[in-house]
Amino acid sequence: MVGGALQIAGLLLGGIGMTGTFAVTGMPQWRVSAFIENNIIVFETIWEGLWMHCIRQANIRMQCKVYDSVLALSPDLQASRGLMCAGSVLSFLAFVVGIIGMKCTRCVRTSWQAKGYIILTAGLLFILSGAVELVPVCWVANTIISDFYNPTVNVAQKRELGEALYLGWAAAFCLLAAGAIFCCFYRCCEKTTSYGYSAPTHYSTNSQHLHRKTERSYSKSQYV
Repeated sequence: MVGGALQIAGLLLGGIGMTGTFAVTGMPQWRVSAFIENNIIVFETIWEGLWMHCIRQANIRMQCKVYDSVLALSPDLQASRGLMCAGSVLSFLAFVVGIIGMKCTRCVRTSWQAKGYIILTAGLLFILSGAVELVPVCWVANTIISDFYNPTVNVAQKRELGEALYLGWAAAFCLLAAGAIFCCFYRCCEKTTSYGYSAPTHYSTNSQHLHRKTERSYSKSQYV
């Protein structure tokens, strides 16, 4: 009962992390314009994402344009695009493998030991996808903070942390938590299986010993 609840909790966290990863990859709010010093044009907000940049005016009208070339992006955003795509694929694979490894799933005729290995694979994929997602999110955040406090950078070019970065941290945490739950579940199942196999072996050894003693007693009585 507890194992099934852990599996469901891990799968839910993995699904939330996967959905968040997809959303972060497509959101344009990675970098947001900063209203500091002489930059008082508050009715216009600039968003910069992995695929497009948008300009929102007075919370009414928003225009977005896809980047003409990958080379138009900064190095951190170029790397982030590839890493986020890899993280999305890994999280989706982990979610599918996790569904296959669930106890309630009967679509594949496999033993409990094989399902344990499937669950372990899903956990490792979730952890890998969370780690892959953390790299671009932390990299872009570090670049934004460094440029913000750099006096040589023009005020108009300074940016602040966008909503996509905060959502990326939350999604990565969910993926890592899901992977940890699946790996712990596999570890608990492995211990339970080893205890379950050791007990019958001990019992069979004792029964064989008693059987031999009985045969010896029978042979002596028959000899007399």
